[in-house]
Amino acid sequence: MHVGLAVVCDHALIDQAGKLSVIGIFERIWVERFPAVHPRLHLVLRLKGRRTEIGDHPVLIVLKDPDGNQVLRGDGSVQIGEPPAGVTEVEAGAVLAFDVPLERAGTYTFDISVDGEPQASVPVAVSQMPAPAPQSPGSIH
Repeated sequence: MHVGLAVVCDHALIDQAGKLSVIGIFERIWVERFPAVHPRLHLVLRLKGRRTEIGDHPVLIVLKDPDGNQVLRGDGSVQIGEPPAGVTEVEAGAVLAFDVPLERAGTYTFDISVDGEPQASVPVAVSQMPAPAPQSPGSIH
């Protein structure tokens, strides 16, 4: 199995037919001040493999801060069922929602392993919004 797609977004879902819908892909988070929490970030994965890889595949996701320290950790598994006759590739989607604690600015990374093997890293840059310029008395808005 390998990761064919890994993105961070505002919202995602997988319909009953297995079609993946992703809304608001981003690579940067702006916060007013630190520490902060980014609510309901979605990490979207599309796993692909060969027909011979049906079955259960453990998935591990570790979010690391800019220093490489673990912030969050989630593990689970993806079940790949028997595909129809003639289909040689299998795939499965996963949507994981996280409330992400952000202690400081820098690049945070979601490291993704499948079947115990590192497969992908998704970086997210975190920055503090610049302070608004002070208004001088009598200025026109």
